[in-house]
Formats: sequence, structure tokens, C-alpha cells
Amino acid sequence: MNILLIDDDVALCELLQQFLHHEGFHVDCVHDGETGLQHAIEGTYDLIVLDMMMPKKHGMDVLRELRQTSDIPVLMMTARGEAMDRILGLELGADDYLPKPCNPRELAARMRAILRRSTTAPIHTTTFGTLTWHPQAHSIQHHAHTIELTATEYAILATLMQHADSVVTKEALSQHALGKAFEPFDRSLDVHIGHLRKKLPASKQGTPRIQTIRAVGWMFLST
Repeated sequence: MNILLIDDDVALCELLQQFLHHEGFHVDCVHDGETGLQHAIEGTYDLIVLDMMMPKKHGMDVLRELRQTSDIPVLMMTARGEAMDRILGLELGADDYLPKPCNPRELAARMRAILRRSTTAPIHTTTFGTLTWHPQAHSIQHHAHTIELTATEYAILATLMQHADSVVTKEALSQHALGKAFEPFDRSLDVHIGHLRKKLPASKQGTPRIQTIRAVGWMFLST
């Protein structure tokens, strides 16, 4: 797997590059936002690990510009602990986040979870009203037009579709779609589902396709 690590901490990059190499990843390191964005757009990578605080171009700006042309999975790493920074990154299209300093093993585990979400799916094609799910192509179409989704948005929607018209708990959705245990104050799922509601057509009844079941989880309406 080819990974692009964009971080201005050269010593940390060297440490992570060496560790991830032994974990089976090929890692290219870039140390400023402008060069990182250029590599991300022009290179062929399976995942990007992106720091927020960098010279020349802030990580948020890199992510915002990248999402205009690419849905490549992005894992944010930041020394900032404020929840709003994490939420803003998710709003801009990041797939996951990890505060710094981080355990390299946890980073590798998060990366693998994101990559699994990008590649694992059932085989059969399923239709839900005007929506058609093509699992092998990781594609959701509305009237034959593909809905643009990030890898994490797709994983969440695919999990809900697999249990259409049934409630999926927050704990189950976090574990199956995000690859991590649900934490009560983590709003990642809420942010991603907010994105999905904007991208999906309404149900036959005119209500959002993804319904919130208060204090329990969410349910995808099949029609």
C-alpha cells in the first residue's frame, strides 16, 4: 500500500516511515502543505496521513482543495486537542483523525481500518427505490448518476444499507463502519451522516433517507 505522509516534523516522519515500512506500507514523506497537495494530486496513493499545522499551506486548506478533485482516504493527525478542529476536518471530508503524539501501532491500525472500508463489500447489486448500490464498484447511484462519497461515507452508508429498515446502533455502526469503538462524545458519525443526508435523495415519504433513532442509532429507509 502506498501512503503519503504530509507533516513538517521531519524526525516524526522518519520514525513513522521506518515503522510503517515494517508493517508493509510504502511511505512517501512531504514536509509542507503546498508540496503535499501537489504530491496528493499527481501521485498514486491509497491513503494520505495529513498533519494540520504546516508551513506554506495549512492542513485544512490542503484537505479542502484535495476534496475538490479526489476522494482518496485521508487520516488527519494534529497536536490540537479541540473538538472543533476534529469536527471541521471531518466536515471537509477527512475519513478519521488521530491526536498527536500518537502510538505508531494505533496509526497503523487506523490506516488498515480505513483501507478495509475502501475495499471490502458484498458482491450483489441492490436497488432501493431510485438508488442502486453496486458493492463491487463501491458505487451508489441515483437515477444512474453516481453519488460522490468519501470512503468513510460509503462505509457508513453500506453498513446502513445492509440493515435497511432496521436500526443500527451507534456502537455497531462505529465498529463496523469506522473500525473503532464508539465514544459518547465523539461526533464523527453525526458529521458523516449529516454529509450523507445532503447527498442522498429523500425517501418516498419526503423524509431523509437516514433516520435518527434518538439515543440508539440510525436507520436507512429502503424506499
